Parts: sequence; structure tokens; C-alpha cells
Amino acid sequence: MLFVNSIKHLHNSLWIEWRIAIRFLADNPLQTLLISVAISVGAAVIVFITALIMGLQSNIIDKTLGTQAHIRIEATQQHNNFSEFPDGKYVWAMESPRAQRLQSINNWQEVRDALDQNSVFNTVSPLISGPAFATKGTARASVALMGIDPKRYIGIINLKDYLTDGRFSIEASDILIGYQLAEDLGLQTGDKLRIDAGDNLQSVMNVAGIFELGVRELDSRYVYTSLKQAQTLLNLPGGITILEIKIDDVFSADYWAQRTQKLTGLYVQSWMESNGQLLNALSSQSMTTQMIRIFVAMSVIFGIASVLAVSVVQRTREIGILRAMGSSQQQILRVFLLQGGLLGLAGSLLGVFIGFTLIEIFNAIDAKLFVIRLESSTMLSAIFIATLAGVLAAMVPARRAAKYDPAVAIRYV
Repeated sequence: MLFVNSIKHLHNSLWIEWRIAIRFLADNPLQTLLISVAISVGAAVIVFITALIMGLQSNIIDKTLGTQAHIRIEATQQHNNFSEFPDGKYVWAMESPRAQRLQSINNWQEVRDALDQNSVFNTVSPLISGPAFATKGTARASVALMGIDPKRYIGIINLKDYLTDGRFSIEASDILIGYQLAEDLGLQTGDKLRIDAGDNLQSVMNVAGIFELGVRELDSRYVYTSLKQAQTLLNLPGGITILEIKIDDVFSADYWAQRTQKLTGLYVQSWMESNGQLLNALSSQSMTTQMIRIFVAMSVIFGIASVLAVSVVQRTREIGILRAMGSSQQQILRVFLLQGGLLGLAGSLLGVFIGFTLIEIFNAIDAKLFVIRLESSTMLSAIFIATLAGVLAAMVPARRAAKYDPAVAIRYV
């Protein structure tokens, strides 16, 4: 019975504190409106800038990583062999790195099947890649011959989406070439192209389609053909040189590359290792977002704190009366903490609406550049940050109000 009475007393106390907090805010509507607008601007900045930078990052990742694998597995690199030296003997020698010849991954089918069992890996696609020359008449260009399994490679790069002319076909002697290579050699779909991989390994191929990946280096060098055709030209019957992998969380690629290397013993490289500058740019953008959030939250805190500090001075007499009527220091403290939280909540809700409106305007003006998507987590984080900032900002004024002596406060004019 005592516990039930305590709960009822606490409920009534909280209800009274809510009413007092709302009454204090309503007594000076202009001041409340101004600080709410200031908070909403801060929340809108958090929402819009966060969504903008996340949209920019997604666009960069799509444009850059959309045309490459997240993890690449190759045969173990070859090293120089040295004969053993007697114990206690030291030999000073200059060592040149050993030239890496084109070599196949041993038992690659077993490795592929083992990696397929890992649900983290969306796609595991075999690839045979090697240098060759493409010739048409007197025109000649150095190319990278890419033998693929089309059913699996579609998970790495969906070449059908990048075709600008012709059809998707790599059967028999059909090949796909980049638009820049087609332009350099004066090729169109249906034309014949001689591929020479050296050692008298050459074949006349039919240009079935022309693609544009959006990367000049790739569009000027890549020539896609079937695995079997590439194996014949590169003299690796039944072999492949690379296993390519794609995953959902691109920023975990380094971790999974290390796990894969320990599992297979092969040479494994993630996009994060091969694209260091891109990773630094993405990390800098994320750091910028966090810094913006911190400074906006600080501005909200100082704004609310200054308003509530003035409110404490203005409400000194009322605070004294409340204390004289039996309100405890904790109740007065909660009244001003509630004011700070309400200001932060109201301002953040308005700010989320403003941020959403700005995002829609941005998408309507320049949707061709990239599209910004407002995630629910971004909205919730903005509301949480602003509300928490309001409560924290109210701490000092609230403690000051709670410590007022009732007799002194009532005499305050």
C-alpha cells in the first residue's frame, strides 16, 4: 500500500512539474518561439548536411566501387629462392623483386565453393585476366583480356546496364569492348577484331557489344570474353587468375580480406587497400559530419542555456513561492530540465521538417547529380541530439534555481 501511494505521489508530482514547465514557456511566447526557431535551424543543418554527405558518399561508392570488386583473390606472389647459408654466416646481397608471371589459382573451384558458403559474400566470381594486343588493320592497342563467367560476374558488374550499343554476348567468338577502345580503333558492333596474346596465341573476334563503365582507363582497355576463350588465348587451360568478391558492407572489406587470406593462404586484397586515397576522402567526409554535429549541438546548448538563465532570473519570485509552498529542490530542478527538453524536442521536430523540405528541394533542382535520401536514423539522431542538448543546457540554470532560498526569492523584485 505504501508503494502504491508513493507511485501515485510521484505521478501527481510529475504532472504538476510538466504543467509548470509548459506554463513558464507559454508566459513568454516570443522568447520561446525565437529559441525554438534557433534550435530548429541547428537540427535542420544536422539533417541536411548529414543526408547530403551520406548521399555524396553513396554516389562516390557507387561510381567507384560499382565497376570493381570489393575483394580480390590472386595466386600467392612468387619470391626469389636462396640456397641455405651455414649457421653464423651473413651474406649481404641486393635483391630485385621477382617478375610475376601469369599463374592460375590452385584448386580454384574448391576455393570458390568454400567461399560460397559464407553468407557475407554476395558474389564470388572467377576471372582470368591477362595482357593482349587488339588489332584492326594498322591500328593497334594494348588491352586487358577479361574472361568471365557471365552468370556470376553480373554480381560484380552488371555489364548489361552499361551497354551503349549492341547486345550482351560473350559466347563463341563474341566479345564486349569499351567505348573508348572502340573509338580509338574505329570499331562498331559487328566488326571483327584480332586479339593477340603473344606466343602465336591469337584469334579473330566479333564485337557483339560496346559498354561504358564511366572510367576512361577501363573503357579504353577492357575486352570481355568467355572464360574458355580467355583460357585458350592466355594459355591457362582450365585456370583462372582472380576470384572477385562483393559484400554488402563495403567498409568491412579489409576485415574480410584478412580473414579470407588466413583461410585460403592466397594473396588477398580489398578495395580499401588498393584505393587508399578514396578511403581517406570518405573518412574525411565522415569526420566533417561529426564535427558539424558537435558544433551545432554546442550552439544549441549555449542558446538554450542563455534563455533559461534569463528565465531563472525572471522567475525568481515564482520559484520562491513554489519553494515556500513545499516544492523540493528536485522538483524545481526537474521543472527547468523539462523546459530545456521541451525546447530541444519542439525545435528538433521543426528542424527535421525544414531539413526534409531542403532535401526535397535539392532533389528537385539537381536530381541528375545524385539523389539525397533521408534515413530514419538521421531524423531520430537529430531529434535525440537536440533534446539531449536541451536537457544538458538546462542543468546549470536548473541547479541555480533549485538552490534559491525561498525567503530571499520571494522578496526579489
